[in-house]
Amino acid sequence: MNPKLPEPEQLAAQVAAGSRPALATALNLLDDQRPAARRVAARVLGLLPRHGAARESQLIGITGPPGAGKSSLTSALIGVWRQRGQRVGVLAVDPSSPISGGALLGDRLRMKTGIDDDGVFIRSLACRGEHGGLSAEVWPMCLAMLASFDITVIETVGVGQSEIDIAQMSDTTCFVAQPGSGDSIQYLKAGIMEIPHVLVVNKADMGAAARKTAADLRAAASREHDANEWSAPILSVSATQGTGITRLVETLDAHHAWLAERQLIAVRRHRFQIEWVVKRLQQEFGSTGVGVLRAGRPNFDHLIKADDSPFEQYELLRQQLASRWNAA
Repeated sequence: MNPKLPEPEQLAAQVAAGSRPALATALNLLDDQRPAARRVAARVLGLLPRHGAARESQLIGITGPPGAGKSSLTSALIGVWRQRGQRVGVLAVDPSSPISGGALLGDRLRMKTGIDDDGVFIRSLACRGEHGGLSAEVWPMCLAMLASFDITVIETVGVGQSEIDIAQMSDTTCFVAQPGSGDSIQYLKAGIMEIPHVLVVNKADMGAAARKTAADLRAAASREHDANEWSAPILSVSATQGTGITRLVETLDAHHAWLAERQLIAVRRHRFQIEWVVKRLQQEFGSTGVGVLRAGRPNFDHLIKADDSPFEQYELLRQQLASRWNAA
């Protein structure tokens, strides 16, 4: 017998009020592929903005190659945020098990946070083979977490230069480099340098190796800077020793404030919503199919609303495209 699905209005209100059990239920619902569950999940996401899902919440992506210490750094950041009284939610995207399809590493085990702390919520999620390092469920789950927490962190699987989806789903992208690893610099030179808003050399306690990596990053990042653009700082930290973490938090805050002053947060999140919906349509109908849907609609992007449920918008456009496809 299938378990009874939650009532969407009540669940949305509880998520917006910061209930961790309600958020866990909502995330499970968003991960449920059954049609009935999808309908309830779509309704919950559509209701969240009406319950005051605040745009003041920060959405931070932490990326970088395996071994750079992303989970340790996230744990250290959580410690500072909690000292400041901020509530933190983390989506830790792990490699998928080839057998079960589930998360292989389980970042929750590597983050040393208080399990009884109601101000912290960590959810592991398998990337399920998605090119770009993020699972399809990440954006809808982010919308639920943004409604519950002051800070939402996406920690990516760490697959190198193909890990570009993080820039299409976070307000602030933080790239973490490992001292002595030429791979980090190669990833950046290969094109990811245009993605991060903050560059971090973790394990600064390694001394000369960390200083060289920071210098290499500065050389790789050096280019003529437009005064109207954000200039990505390069910071050295040690997650294990706790050095430089407060400065990193302040830098993340500064970028969020920079976006807010320019009224770019809503603009970015609207773009994230568009890219999520279009990517799902392309997976089902291909680029040609999406081109058919866009044809004659110069305002196509405006059909996708930032404050509406991405599931509902995807299904609406999917039905329109399916009708046109069948009629052709």
